[in-house]
Amino acid sequence: MIEKNRWLMALSAVGVHICIGSVYAWSVYVKPIQTQMQWDLTDVTIAFSIAIFFLGLSAALMGKFVEKNGPRVSAIIAASLFGLGTMGSGLAIMMESKMLLYFFYGVLGGCGLGIGYISPVSTLVKWFPDKRGMATGLAIMGFGFASAVWGPAIKILIEAVGIAGTFFILGAIYFVVMFSSALYLEKPHDEYLPKKFEQKIKEGKKKLKEDLENLSLAQAIKTPRFYGLWVMLFINITCGIAIIGVASPLLQEVLGISAIAAAAAVGLMGIFNGAGRLVWAAISDYITRPVVYVVFFATQIVAFYMLPSITEIVVFQVVLYFIMTCYGGGFASIPAYIGDIFGTKELGAIHGYILTAWAAAGLVGPLIISIVKDRTGSYSETLYVFAGFFIIAFIVSIAMIINIKSIKRKKANKH
Repeated sequence: MIEKNRWLMALSAVGVHICIGSVYAWSVYVKPIQTQMQWDLTDVTIAFSIAIFFLGLSAALMGKFVEKNGPRVSAIIAASLFGLGTMGSGLAIMMESKMLLYFFYGVLGGCGLGIGYISPVSTLVKWFPDKRGMATGLAIMGFGFASAVWGPAIKILIEAVGIAGTFFILGAIYFVVMFSSALYLEKPHDEYLPKKFEQKIKEGKKKLKEDLENLSLAQAIKTPRFYGLWVMLFINITCGIAIIGVASPLLQEVLGISAIAAAAAVGLMGIFNGAGRLVWAAISDYITRPVVYVVFFATQIVAFYMLPSITEIVVFQVVLYFIMTCYGGGFASIPAYIGDIFGTKELGAIHGYILTAWAAAGLVGPLIISIVKDRTGSYSETLYVFAGFFIIAFIVSIAMIINIKSIKRKKANKH
């Protein structure tokens, strides 16, 4: 049995993630579908909301399945669902049916999303015991960068072959890329350590970090740490979604720049979102996961509070892009954090449960923005509300550190 290359394993994970991440390019479809079908904006955006909802649902319900059947089977199922969901959306457009679009893109596509998202991640954590953060950051970065790749592609395809044709072509591409990536995915054997890393441990240069505890899903959800992670992810995503949705009007309202310039700035945000996933997750390997989250929330309280009063365009963009790196990093450091405090025994299942925070944030985030915007009449006020949310997250992140330290102390006393 030839041992597989763990860097190719990471590449396969990126292959899966870069396809399902195309869900973030949905906004490119919105205008063309509206024009061709004469549907309301809400009608078209609902498809996206359903997809994100089913992402959270399927990730939670299928976590156990992924752990039991391994990443290959799971990713092949994800490829089939996501490919079929995308191609089916083309059929829905041809038949001019909203319900079919919701079913194919929202339900089938969304389930493919959820299963595809968690399948490779827990496997990577096991392949990279020495670089947990960086490895998961790599895969989840693919998800963040995807809209930069697929956005322009969708635009070109729609102009060339129409909306339905675009769905058919992309559905086929997604299936092929995800299916071929899935074939390489595999769990390492239980006691796996990379050769160089093993050598360094023997020489006493490196120490294998022990996980805080090794818990099953059933045990993990009884701990306060599980809910701490959930709340932190929920707030991180809600505020991130808020800033993504508000960025373009905010740039025009605060700085008075044109809609086209604002659109370009929003495109750049996607790149920083992707880069933040890799950079912050890699940093977390050095300064530890709990500390990274304290840094995220402390800096973002300040950033959200300052943003509306910045009139200097360069400074405004620097702060905006910094916020985006934290948003991406908050996503990408979660799987490694779960591994650190709950072990890798049922990491996929626990990760799936925590991702319900994403589904919840996807529904609640935009709602909170529109309520606050209607009450206050300005986007700047919205940001103050979100700065308040970050204060809650900051307190939770400190509480996590205290809780983890007390468990370490108890463990030390036992020995």
